Amino acid sequence: MTGSIMIQGTMSNAGKSVIAGGLCRVLRQDGYRVAPFKSQNMALNSFITKEGLEMGRAQVMQAEAAGIEPVAAMNPILLKPTNDTGSQVIINGSPVGVMSAAEYYRHKKDYIPYIMDAYQELARKYDVIVIEGAGSPAEINLKQDDIVNMGLAELVDAPVLLAGDIDRGGVFAQLIGTIMLLEEKERQRIKGLIINKFRGDVSILKPGLDMLEERAHIPVTGVVPYFYLDIDEEDSLTERFHRRGTAGLADVAVIRLPRISNFTDIAPLETMEEVSVRYITSPAEFGEPDAVIVPGSKNTIRDLLWMRQNGLESQIRKFASGGGLVFGICGGYQMLGLEISDPEGVEQQGTVRGMGLLPVRTVFGAEKRRTRVRGKFLEMKGILRELSGTEFEGYEIHMGKSSQEGTESRLVEFSEETGAKSGARAGESRADGAQKGNVYGCYIHGIFDAPGSAKGFVSALLKKNGYDAGQIQVRDWKAYKEEQYDKLADIIRESLDMEQIYQIIEKGNDMPCSL
Repeated sequence: MTGSIMIQGTMSNAGKSVIAGGLCRVLRQDGYRVAPFKSQNMALNSFITKEGLEMGRAQVMQAEAAGIEPVAAMNPILLKPTNDTGSQVIINGSPVGVMSAAEYYRHKKDYIPYIMDAYQELARKYDVIVIEGAGSPAEINLKQDDIVNMGLAELVDAPVLLAGDIDRGGVFAQLIGTIMLLEEKERQRIKGLIINKFRGDVSILKPGLDMLEERAHIPVTGVVPYFYLDIDEEDSLTERFHRRGTAGLADVAVIRLPRISNFTDIAPLETMEEVSVRYITSPAEFGEPDAVIVPGSKNTIRDLLWMRQNGLESQIRKFASGGGLVFGICGGYQMLGLEISDPEGVEQQGTVRGMGLLPVRTVFGAEKRRTRVRGKFLEMKGILRELSGTEFEGYEIHMGKSSQEGTESRLVEFSEETGAKSGARAGESRADGAQKGNVYGCYIHGIFDAPGSAKGFVSALLKKNGYDAGQIQVRDWKAYKEEQYDKLADIIRESLDMEQIYQIIEKGNDMPCSL
């Protein structure tokens, strides 16, 4: 069997990414070579491939579910918003500049050859391509230049499953309204409807499903229940920020910056029973944490000023002066320094003072460092001293270059992997990051993915609170994610008519679309 299938949604966060990931896993389990594809992604959660190229995190999740290495061809266009009206545009894994929304839309069709080349590269290697749309196909003001929903489906001749989110309410209106706003040739591509995030007894929903099929003349392919699995998400619509688990022995407060990026860095800590992770946006939520993490940002200066204006910066400074553990990653590391300067307006033109907690100054430039790394923590001081020598793997994605002042210690030492897009030689070892007292920072995303990193971090907090840290159980992060993908596949098999989906993939748009 060869072919493709596309998952579109009635709105953003209708569940397209997760359903596509689940189908990738099912197809892989059934013996097919399967790859994910999304022509255009808008997200701040990104990833660096082994070739040193940048792509959206959702397609990385889907590639992992498919059991293959993520490559930039799975996401040829990535938009990373820098403000409310503009984004950094990344084509085939490399940045081409910052564009306003109007400028980007003027050039969208110029990028079709890149999209088609990427798709054909995957189609030559894999049996099935699982394609994810973006937002809604019924945005009538954008349809003329669409390259990610029905426009893409036509370009690659893909059949479509349309998913609606019943948890938000109005799912029948979502689905019928979307279908009504499509042109007839677009409606012909929809081979099945999916009700997603359902809570309750499906038998109660059955009369509504019958009426939906009667009015849409399209079969319902399945009803997916509301569930929680620990699967990487790509943008600020994630429910992770609002989730409240049971109280742990250690409390970690993560600053939820307005332009937070790569919050997946924190995910390994969230899986540990001994720690509670809270995402906070105001001094009123600060409480009495055992550690504060300042994560990455797509607009470091603007997010620093946001913290300065709402009082979180003064809370963090006070916490650090009292010996509290503060850890900054990428943009968060830059904010903890003495000064941030952006003379060329890469993100936010100007120069601002930092929090003054680490002896580093950062200057933004046009070159973007994109590389996978492998290394270890250097000699650690303060609360995290037991992390000394602990190994990790991760990646760098940043525009700024930070220089250290004084004689304070570096935090990490690492070598860059083959294919690094950073101007450095692959395999060359270098030290980076900074530490001062109990304040630490570095550029490495994924630094807690290694079991030793997460365990050492949490152990330090437990010991500080007087608990025995010897019994901490740390999950193997890669094995844990594999378990999550298998559970997702089980849900997809139980919820969707897989026999019908296989027929859709095999027959494509020759499959009858109406009942």
